[in-house]
Amino acid sequence: MSSEINIGLAQINVTVGAIENNVDQIIEYAHRAKRELGCNLVVCSEMVLTGYPPEDLLMRPGFHARIEQQLARLCKEVSDVDLIVGYPKIEQGEMYNVGALIVDGNVVQEYRKMKLPNYAVFDEKRYFTAGDAVCVFDYRGVRLGLTVCEDIWHEGPVELAVQAGAEVVVNINGSPYHSDKISERREVVCARAAKVNVPVIYVNQVGGQDELVFDGASFACDQNGIVVHQMASFEESLSLVTVTKAVSGVTITGSQDVSELAPLESIYQALVLGVRDYVHKNGFSGVVIGLSGGIDSALTATIAADALGPENVDVIMMPFRYTSDISKEDAYLEAKALGIKYHVISIEPMYEAFVNQLAPVFEGYEEDVTEENIQARCRGLTLMAYSNKTGRMVLTTGNKSEMSVGYATLYGDMVGGYNAIKDVPKVLVYELARYRNTISQVIPERVITREPSAELRPDQIDSDSLPDYEILDPILELYVEQDMPPAEIVEQGYPAEAVSKVIRLVDRNEYKRRQSAPGVRITKKAFGRDRRYPITSGYRPKIDW
Repeated sequence: MSSEINIGLAQINVTVGAIENNVDQIIEYAHRAKRELGCNLVVCSEMVLTGYPPEDLLMRPGFHARIEQQLARLCKEVSDVDLIVGYPKIEQGEMYNVGALIVDGNVVQEYRKMKLPNYAVFDEKRYFTAGDAVCVFDYRGVRLGLTVCEDIWHEGPVELAVQAGAEVVVNINGSPYHSDKISERREVVCARAAKVNVPVIYVNQVGGQDELVFDGASFACDQNGIVVHQMASFEESLSLVTVTKAVSGVTITGSQDVSELAPLESIYQALVLGVRDYVHKNGFSGVVIGLSGGIDSALTATIAADALGPENVDVIMMPFRYTSDISKEDAYLEAKALGIKYHVISIEPMYEAFVNQLAPVFEGYEEDVTEENIQARCRGLTLMAYSNKTGRMVLTTGNKSEMSVGYATLYGDMVGGYNAIKDVPKVLVYELARYRNTISQVIPERVITREPSAELRPDQIDSDSLPDYEILDPILELYVEQDMPPAEIVEQGYPAEAVSKVIRLVDRNEYKRRQSAPGVRITKKAFGRDRRYPITSGYRPKIDW
């Protein structure tokens, strides 16, 4: 006699802390899965009731009271299809990251996550106690083993579940994106499935949450580690897998097969989703961007238009005496190509007002970077005034290379509520611009090919202050993302003088980064949640060549 289970995979974009709305979405997806797909069981992501990661909301008693209320409502309103959902739970003074099976409107199984990640963007040991027991149960004639996210990345939980009789492993996740993460994740999960000779169903959260983007890309693989079902990346989705148990064993089949995105397409979609969700989930009407005619603001404006629609993006060109005609022309052409609202506001009068007022206290000092920073701060003031008046959030435009070495002005070009390209190195900025132009030509070719410049003084170019980006970016990756010592970076073939300069700039600009806007994380180590260095520090890497 055979058994067959139709399992719905619900890849939902939830919002941290919006427990009632999250439960509304779960209910909607559950009813859809039953009505449209004939599902017996619907699997949602890790901590789907609260969104992931809820951080110190977990410390609030009222937060947990609301979770209990909404879990009860979920059980009451979904009784015609069974569910697997995730949420935090306090028992006997300990908090656990729980995955639960709800059958006929009742919680009948609860699993406590065993492996708690405490690295990179994760700090689950701050909140949770690790579980110590497997969760394997009979569901319509098939033995299912329930695990949560990190459990599948390490030997132990899955193997224990299989030893306890699991014929299929269900793994619910809040696994954030970085470049290459989708293929890396699939490789790990498929290897685990092949090792234990049991199919795995992997369901991931989707959507932006502050710096993090969750890419979804849920899938199922058979006992040989072969992917039989693949869902889309960066979008909400509902799909069906079927588990069949016969005399010959358990098989799993899928209904969806989505091709893997190319690397640049994947990164670009992550940036778009991160911006869209940050703006929408925080209740802004749209964004405003300082459009300079340079590559960073050009890419940022394009991402914003793709994320929010051109009608929700305003740009302001703020020329000064050093702004080239080329920059003015290119900014206008891009705004026109994108169909976004374009304003021109000269900063010359406000700059003159500032320097005239400061003249008495500046007497005896030579002109220097101070005057350059005043220009940037006039622009920041203009953008913030426009934001306050219109309700449109300022989207700042500094890339990861600039953020790393402090090539930015506090309260000037760093002004803003969010930064689409904060974790995008400069060389990658160019690659993404070229990629986006293959879809439609919106960024003028001259913006991509001309020498980058802040245009804060006559004939200024970035390489006056920094190594060429083709040298700078690899040094930054080795030092910032891989924590490689200076001597080893030089051994990789990079000039000792450039390495010394870059490291000094990185180390002394932590105070700037601490005050920068949050931005989309696309690398394995972004500034903020990933890399937490003290501002006041007497430590310096040894540079002895």
